[in-house]
Amino acid sequence: MVSDVIDRNDRFRGILDRLATKSIDDYYNPYRLFEWPDRLPEDMWWMSPELTTTHGTEWAEKLTPQQLHTLSKHESINFYSLNVHGIRELLVEVVNRIHTAGFETPSEFFHHFIGEENEHMWFFAEFCLRYGGRIYKQPAGGAEGTAPSEKIQSLLVFARILIFEELVDHFNAKMAEDERLHETIRGINRIHHQDESRHIAFGRELVGLLHQDLRETATEQELDDVSAYLRRYMKHSFESLYHPQVYRDAGLENPHAVRRALLESPARVEAEQHTFRKTARYLEKTGIIR
Repeated sequence: MVSDVIDRNDRFRGILDRLATKSIDDYYNPYRLFEWPDRLPEDMWWMSPELTTTHGTEWAEKLTPQQLHTLSKHESINFYSLNVHGIRELLVEVVNRIHTAGFETPSEFFHHFIGEENEHMWFFAEFCLRYGGRIYKQPAGGAEGTAPSEKIQSLLVFARILIFEELVDHFNAKMAEDERLHETIRGINRIHHQDESRHIAFGRELVGLLHQDLRETATEQELDDVSAYLRRYMKHSFESLYHPQVYRDAGLENPHAVRRALLESPARVEAEQHTFRKTARYLEKTGIIR
């Protein structure tokens, strides 16, 4: 069982109270908030070009503007599909812990978290199905290696949630302000960024406390294993943006070869480091990643 390190932390309780109040004050009905056009223009960016997987590579130079727009459409659908799958995973894990021993203190905020994430999943799925006609399947991998210790399991679960949220929020924050995108795209990114800022603040506090608790009893090998696991998960999460079916649907030949070439590009390394720069700084500062 997770110890009472969470329950006895007054600072954490104060943060939870403020975040819960903000959730109530910022509450909106997503089923009424969004206006869904019958279609979105094909001859424009569906994702900020700087966030697409071809940015900074030879593909960005040799594809025509229309091909790049088409590719950005399918990359956009894949990005929101990843949100659907990621939210489903985190909802299961949080529901499994709400009002259980060790998680009494954050359970009230969990209710806000679960409600908001369920609504996020709905509007991301709605976008995918309306404008892409599909939700892309998530690539296998990323969360393997079940930990024997309950403390380690909980730390890894909430660290994965935090990494996932910081990845998508990096994209949300950029696209919410990008005037090259349709207002429908900007709108869903804007509202998600608004909610995720609370979820990330909560996640960083909780992950820090769970790691502090784990350090009291874990071996050096266990702490090293946690670090290595999270590094692998960050890499897998970013590489999920590079989906061969996306390249196939965009009309590119040899989509698996395209994916390999893009993953091997120096631009991919730079983009991954830029996307996770705040996340990595936090995880390294706290000693979670060594």
